[in-house]
This record gives sequence, structure tokens and C-alpha cells, in this order.
Amino acid sequence: MAGRLDGRVAVITGGCSGIGLATVRRFVEEGAKVVIGDVDDGRGTELAAELDVTYVHVDVTSKDEVDALFRTAKDTYGSIDVAFNNAGISPPDDDSILDTELEAWRRVQEVNLTSVYLCCKAALPYMLEQGRGSIINTASFVAVMGAATSQISYSASKGGVLSMSRELGVQFARQGVRVNALCPGPVNTPLLQELFAKDEERAARRLVHVPMGRFGEPEEMANAVLFLASDESSFITASTFLVDGGISGAYVTPL
Repeated sequence: MAGRLDGRVAVITGGCSGIGLATVRRFVEEGAKVVIGDVDDGRGTELAAELDVTYVHVDVTSKDEVDALFRTAKDTYGSIDVAFNNAGISPPDDDSILDTELEAWRRVQEVNLTSVYLCCKAALPYMLEQGRGSIINTASFVAVMGAATSQISYSASKGGVLSMSRELGVQFARQGVRVNALCPGPVNTPLLQELFAKDEERAARRLVHVPMGRFGEPEEMANAVLFLASDESSFITASTFLVDGGISGAYVTPL
């Protein structure tokens, strides 16, 4: 069934790669008008020409730039119907709490958690004025369980995203705005590929816990985002939407 987002306007941060890019492509296929927010200007310009989307350079830790991103979407297309707040980082210096320095902790919190706060804060007034909207925030399976491979600030930031999404979903439910947290398992994205390249043993420790025996693909996450953005999920808000290959449901993993 095509056209599930016909005529709707979607803002996607981190839209130039990984889950964000897969979602941009999926949304365009379903008829959405898409505004990408990212810092990769070269790729963003290419995608704007290739997919007929709008690209805006945005540092998601800057309130002024985030506000400008959503204002551009509203001014260009007339509404903001979907916000997929997806930008995030997972740097190698975010490790065990014993090894992670304060600067690395703060940098991850700013990009992964504060940015979601800023994007929700920017999107909500438009959606409340319209009386409708769907916000999807990218959390992680590590928001609901301990990670086998420690990334202390990443895990904490995603827990914050999940908690904030639940609270906003409850707060604004009767005003027509749904807020949900997408919680992916390990996904075959540039972030994971970089981890493999730098530490194969560390990455392999993740794979052994996945009951399906493989990592997810960005397109599989994009399908979940599409569902949460569309009317098919009209009775879903404040949810922990796990797309994790069974990790969170497993006690032991079959070999």
C-alpha cells in the first residue's frame, strides 16, 4: 500500500546516512515532503537533487539552528506532520564509566539527548496548532536493558530519550500529537561498521546476543518509523517500540 504519507511534511535529523537516510527514501516513496537536517552538506545537496527533498544544515545541539530547521519546513511546505528526531553519535571514547572522560560524556549527551529535547520543543508548537502530529525519537534497545559492550554516555542518553518520549506522549495525547520512541537493536549502519573496523571482538559480542543471528538493516528500521508516522499507528503513543531482532526478549540466545 503506497501513499501512506501523501501530502504530509516530515522533518528528519541525521537524514544523510544510516537509519535516517533509509527513512528519507521510504518517506519519499510514500508521498511525504521531506526536510533533512544534517551537517553533511555535500551529501545533503546530492540527496536534495536526487530525491526532490529540502536539505538544511543544522547542528542539532544548537537551539537556533534547530528552530530554523523546523521553521524552514513550515514556511516551505505549510505544516509539520512528522518529526523523526534521529541524529546521534557513538564515539569510541565513550566506553566504560571508568574510562570515559567528562568531555566525552557531555558531547554524547548533547548530540543524543539534548538534541531530541530541542527538536521536540521546536516541533510541538506547530503540531499543537494543527491538532495533529507524530514525533518519533530514536532511542535504543540499551535504553531498556544493560549493554554487553559498555558505552556509558550513549546508554544513558538513550534512556533519557525513552523516558522523555513517554512523558511527552502522555502529556500531549489528547491534543492530537503522538510521541513514540524507536528502540533499534544493533543495525548495519556506518556507526556499527566503524565499530567493526576498530574492534571486531567488541562488535562480535553484540552479534552473539541477537536471537535472529544477524544485525538489522536500516530499511527495516525505516519501515518501523513509517508505521509510527502513519495513521496505521493512530492508537499508539508513549510506546517503547522495540525493533531489535529479539534481544530484549531473550534470556539465552540459541546457537
